[in-house]
Amino acid sequence: MGTPLQALLFDVDGTLADTERDGHRVAFNQAFREAGLDWDWDPALYGELLTVTGGKERIRHYLTHFNTDFAGPADLDAFIAGLHQAKTAHYTALLAQGRIPLRSGVERLLGEARQAGLRLAIATTTTPANVEALLTHTLGSASLDWFEVIAAGDIVPSKKPAPDIYDYALKALKLPPEACLAFEDSGNGIRSSCGAGLRTIIAINDYTRTHDFSDAALVLDQFGEPGQPCQVLAGNAVVLNGSPWLDVSSLQRLHGGG
Repeated sequence: MGTPLQALLFDVDGTLADTERDGHRVAFNQAFREAGLDWDWDPALYGELLTVTGGKERIRHYLTHFNTDFAGPADLDAFIAGLHQAKTAHYTALLAQGRIPLRSGVERLLGEARQAGLRLAIATTTTPANVEALLTHTLGSASLDWFEVIAAGDIVPSKKPAPDIYDYALKALKLPPEACLAFEDSGNGIRSSCGAGLRTIIAINDYTRTHDFSDAALVLDQFGEPGQPCQVLAGNAVVLNGSPWLDVSSLQRLHGGG
């Protein structure tokens, strides 16, 4: 008998919530205006910038490839860090206003997993403050204790697509990748999770639907819930066993499928 399924590891942005287009992007633009900058990241540009993980890294990429005429200050690192700090404050304010709900099926699946005794962890490139704000304003402050490990931000030297953040989370859980499943939404995300040896379930979004998910165990449009069934886009639909949404039984079948 193989290793039993013991833990689920979740990405945050785009996986737990559609945070990018109407959350992070808006907050970046608010921070730019606050700093007196005329930069505007429209949805199309932001889609291109999302090829880079990490907010500070995204700003630097923008300056290197899209706004090369900008004459930055002598201490560019501090300037970028300040913009990113302001952006985080605007982002958490958007969350507090209830403008960034969880994706379909997320709350249901987390609840079922906890009821089944599965351990939960987060592995994300976003900052710990962003994770805390999202969970607190969507699930309540008690939900922070649902996750045994919250691996976030600069806690590892290399961000996704490097596997470092997943390696860190697995080490903290003291579990091998064979005992876990990962949940992602992007090409960089699945390169990171698969790089750590994790079988991965993808829930695509508008920004990532064209990414390469050939290494995914299952690709869905969403996790699904009553009234909002999920659609299997790639992988073995049999693991759902006719269920209109992804549930713990589906995860057990997927995991047991080798």
